[in-house]
Formats: sequence, structure tokens, C-alpha cells
Amino acid sequence: MIAKLEMLIALSKEQHFGRAADALGITQPTLSAGIKQLEEHLGVKLVHRGSRFRGLTPEGKRALELSLGIVRETRRLREEMRFSRKGLSGQIRLAVIPTALTWASALATRFNAAHPNVGFSIMSRSSVEVLAQIENLEADAGISYLDNEPLGRMAVQPMYHEHYTLVCHERHPLAQRTSVGWADLAGLNLCLLTPDMQNRRIINRNFMEAGLSPAAMIESNSIVVLVSNVAAGDWVTILPTDMAGFLSAGHPLKVLPLKGGVTAHGVGLLAPHQEPQTPVLAALFETAAGLAR
Repeated sequence: MIAKLEMLIALSKEQHFGRAADALGITQPTLSAGIKQLEEHLGVKLVHRGSRFRGLTPEGKRALELSLGIVRETRRLREEMRFSRKGLSGQIRLAVIPTALTWASALATRFNAAHPNVGFSIMSRSSVEVLAQIENLEADAGISYLDNEPLGRMAVQPMYHEHYTLVCHERHPLAQRTSVGWADLAGLNLCLLTPDMQNRRIINRNFMEAGLSPAAMIESNSIVVLVSNVAAGDWVTILPTDMAGFLSAGHPLKVLPLKGGVTAHGVGLLAPHQEPQTPVLAALFETAAGLAR
């Protein structure tokens, strides 16, 4: 039954029988048969079928909602039983906003040093995707902004506040300064994260506060792309302080503090709210708290 509920969850996520089967590592006929057996067991039609997947029925949507809770609790049970046999072990799937990837790395390495039988899968995602992946069981935890998106029922451990810097080439006219204000960025060649990223929305708000509405002629969801553009020519980008320092090291780049603007935003560790937390997530929150200190 649990396996069939996971089939329904995968089908809802992928919106396609073939892709859902691939995601589960099974054949499409096995998936179709599993969904059919689940429908027969529950006595309702869950999926609109035709030549292709046409969505879930109202009963299917309700079944999906309940399935997420059942599968989450089943995984929690398995983890607690594994802990009783082996101690902390397994794999943590961590969804992380791009600007917090250096903190995710620090969290993973510190945690693994203390608990070497626990591995990590770290995925770069937008803040909206971080929450969605946690809720849909695609991620066990996430690192994201704490004070912009509605978080819902999440356990939270604050880690740091995001402060912004300008990154430019060391030959750029601004490179000789010790700091810049947001108003100083008018007319510059900007490369920034894409508008779906919350970091970009925060940056846009800072520009608005400064009375500017500059256009970013190069946009990417990869910070590496932004820094590569800055290193290659007359471009500038805006990054959190720690990320800017990490990516500019060893390159002919200058990092300048940005003065003023809106209040710095908090970033922290998120996971589904449950009491008590699973042993692995409880230890992860403890490590995140230590890293914040």
C-alpha cells in the first residue's frame, strides 16, 4: 500500500506516467497497474485517463493530500527504527536557495564530521521550490529565507542574515572605492539572478527604495554564471557577502559593501514541523544552531 501511495505522489509531481515510472525506477506498466490496484482498493477513481495523464480526480487530490502525510510518517518510522539499530545513518536531501549554498556546504561538512554515516544530497532551488519540495517529500529539509515567503507549518532554525555586496572587476571605475550605495549602481551593466529568485526580488526592492529601476541585461539562476560575466568584462553583480567572497577568491575581482537599503533578511534551516523530530533532523537542527553561533 505504501508503495502504491508513493506511485500516486510521483504521478502527481511528474504529471506523466512515463516520467513518474522513471522517477520511481519501475516500468510504466508496473506504475499503471499499481495506480489501478490502488483505485480498486479504495473503491474510487483517482486519475483521469485518456491517451495520456489528464490529472487527478477530486478523490485523487484528497487521496494525494492524505498520502503525503502517510508516506511522511512511514519514512519517519523507518528512520527511527534504523536509528535504534544503527545510530544516525542514511541520506539527507537538502533543498537550498542559491545564495545559501556556501552555508549548506558548511552545514553538511560539519554534520558529516560528527555523523559520518549520514550523507547529503544538496539541490539548488528557488525559495518557492524549497518549500514545495519539503511539502511534497522531495526534500527532507531546506535552507531558505525566513521572513519573505509564507512558511506554513515548518520547524525553523535561524542561521544568518543576508547582507549584500557589489562584485566588479578590479579594473572597474568603482573598484577603487571602499563601499558603494544603491544609487551608485544607476547605469551600470548589471547581471543578476532571474526574477523567480527571492534574492532578485529583494534586490529589486532595494533599487526601488533608491528610486531606481535598472534593467539586468544578463540574468541567470546560476551565481557562477553571474561571477563569470563579471570576471570577463564590464559587468557587475550583487551577491551576499559570504558568497561574493568565496566566488571572487583567486579572480581579478573586487568586493564592495553596499550601504543602505532595506533590512537584511534572515536565512535558516527549515523542515516539516513534527514533535519529536526524527533523530537525523534533530541532530541537523542542533548542528545548524551551532553553525549560527
